[in-house]
Amino acid sequence: MTGAVGIGFILLLFLGVPIWLVLGVTASTLFAIDGQPLVGIAQKVMDELNSSTLLAVPYFVAAAVFMERGHVARALIGAAEAWVGGVRGGLGLVCVVSCTIFAAMCGSSVATAMAMGTILVPAMLRANYERHFASGIVAASGTLGILIPPSLAFVVYGVLADQAITRLFLAGVIPGLLQAGLIAFWILRYSGQKGYRRDEPLSREEKLRRTVHALPALSVPVIVLGGLYGGIVTITESAALSAIVAVLLAILVYRGVRPGQILAVLAEAIRNATAIMIIIAVALVFGHWMTEAGIARQAVEFVTQAGISWWQFLIAVNIILLLLGMILEVFAVMLLTLPVILPVLSELGIDPIHFGVVIVVNMELALLTPPVGLNLFVISNITRAPLSDVVRGTTPFLLLMLGLLLLVTYVPALSLWLPRLVYG
Repeated sequence: MTGAVGIGFILLLFLGVPIWLVLGVTASTLFAIDGQPLVGIAQKVMDELNSSTLLAVPYFVAAAVFMERGHVARALIGAAEAWVGGVRGGLGLVCVVSCTIFAAMCGSSVATAMAMGTILVPAMLRANYERHFASGIVAASGTLGILIPPSLAFVVYGVLADQAITRLFLAGVIPGLLQAGLIAFWILRYSGQKGYRRDEPLSREEKLRRTVHALPALSVPVIVLGGLYGGIVTITESAALSAIVAVLLAILVYRGVRPGQILAVLAEAIRNATAIMIIIAVALVFGHWMTEAGIARQAVEFVTQAGISWWQFLIAVNIILLLLGMILEVFAVMLLTLPVILPVLSELGIDPIHFGVVIVVNMELALLTPPVGLNLFVISNITRAPLSDVVRGTTPFLLLMLGLLLLVTYVPALSLWLPRLVYG
């Protein structure tokens, strides 16, 4: 009977049924087969969602929406262009720098890609960048939104794995900067081959003006992360603080959101946050069934009896995550797999903080892999380009990020050095 449910699960996915509905129907069916009352499932969902840490998710989503709509991205792009726009391929480098800074404010890959792509893709096309190349730059750079802290993916992982989110945020810093460096490397190399023109360097006064204009936006990660690591605020309070600062910047400083638009933007933020929370809720039910059915225990026993080493296990997990990332949404992949994977980590001596970075890099790749890569659709919609063009443009960056995944997987110090330096 369980096998039939599994076939139904796959069939519903291929029919395009929303993932939250697929997970909810499947979990309810499995519990019904086991003879457990559905009322108990509802109580379990409420217990799991009753988490002060999980409350950070809607605040970070609200911050991302207000920053995206509030012209904060324009200020960051202007400042980045002042300092790195004068080299060959400078607009591409502006995208990388701007996405890195914007990611340190909002924690969302899609918001980062959308905010930057709306402005920078048309600018690159006007500068005679090939459309597929411009699309690939923004799609790949946008994925930094879930690796550079603060990150929604790290918040969800921290809740599920019962790990300190402050440590996870620090663990993402060095891999995130490495990724930005790899993207910048390819931009410079490709731009040199194609002979893209250089922009005229700006005057010192103009550089200073643009930098000053961007200072309120640049202060956001300092305020939010400084308060968090200074012990002044908790993760949830820092998320709320980022939302408040984002609203003030969007309305009072950069004026991208008029007072009359506040309710509409809030409604969009609530809609986005609700979609994420519904997926988390139904996936927690599914994960609870896997735990109750003993699947996690069976996975530990299988790994122990088969004599699988830690590096072999990580290869297998990476392959599974990459395949699942092609057909499922980021949070759905995490919530489906982690209840089975997490108990195995301690048996193999794998640090859960290190593994958190491994899974988030995998989820970055999921955002770029068809047929469900969300960043691909965002950029395709912005550029009005066929999806095949966007996929072509992201392929070189995807290969570089696969290299980063291998490096992060087998060099744990890249993830663990900074958290250990700060916390011991």
